[in-house]
Order: sequence, then C-alpha cells, then structure tokens
Amino acid sequence: MGSWDSLGPAVLSLAGVALGAVGTLFGQYLASRASSRQLEAQQSTAHRSELKVVILKFLDIAFRVQKATSALPHGGSGGADNAITELVEDMWLAHAEIDLAARTEPLRGAAYRFTARLTEAARGEGADRAVLHRAQVEFMNAAYDDLWPGQRRSAEGSSASDGGGLGLLVRGRLRERTGS
Repeated sequence: MGSWDSLGPAVLSLAGVALGAVGTLFGQYLASRASSRQLEAQQSTAHRSELKVVILKFLDIAFRVQKATSALPHGGSGGADNAITELVEDMWLAHAEIDLAARTEPLRGAAYRFTARLTEAARGEGADRAVLHRAQVEFMNAAYDDLWPGQRRSAEGSSASDGGGLGLLVRGRLRERTGS
C-alpha cells in the first residue's frame, strides 16, 4: 500500500496531463474545422459575386443583341449590321468570361447554346423564337444552379421559365437601364 501513496499522485498527474493534451488537441481540431468552413464560405461568396457580375454583363449584351435583331427587317441593313456584328462579338467575349468563371459544365454548355442561338438570330439564319427562348431558359436555370448549388427556388414570384430570382434581378437591372 505504501507504493500507491507515492505512485498515486504521479499517476493522477500524468492522467491529468494526458487528458489536458487530448482536450487541447480536440479544441484545435474544432477550431481548424470551423476556420476551414469559414474560408470555404468566404471563397464561395466571392466566387458567387464574381460570377453574378459576369452573368449580368452577358445578359445585358444578350438583351441588346435580341433587341437589335428584332428591330431589323429580315433583309437587314448595312449600318445596323455592323452594330449587330459588334454586339455579337461582345457577346462571345462575355460568353468566354462565363466559360472561365463558371463552376459547372451545365452553365458553360447552356451559355454556349444561348450564345449560338442568338448569333444565328443576329445573322438572320432563321432562329426559331421557341428554340431561342428554350436556350435562354436553360441558361437562366444553369446560372441559378451554379450561383446557388443545391438550393431549390421558391415558387413565390419566380418560375423555372423566367430564371427565378436571377430572372427578377436581371429584369430589374434592365428596367433601370431602359427607364421603363
């Protein structure tokens, strides 16, 4: 029993040190995990912000191409053709920005198809309005999914065919620019 009197405090001290070390390591693990989640959230927010700017720029140019194309007679006119050609080139550059900034392949593909349909319409290659609208809806859906992955859209004030919340944002920006 005499040896326990001398070993007991030493064993209890070692157990306390070991327990403290385990507690410290566990605390460090939790802090590291929380900071990595915070960093991931910050990076996601920054990417979403950058992508939103790129998408809005693309949609602004696409809207101007649609507007210019619908204003032309089927035969086209010289001066207007040059302006439309320049808009189409700007639209392809904006498409390239989306291609670089997009996280997902569906957004890249939808942006390409929408740009290609608008280019066909601008060249007077008989782009069907329904095909163009489907390409636009597909793009808006892919943009929403890339901006807010895994989130469902609310049924209130949006639908799959109008681009959801992003569609409302775009329409608001376009109204600001056109003054209507």
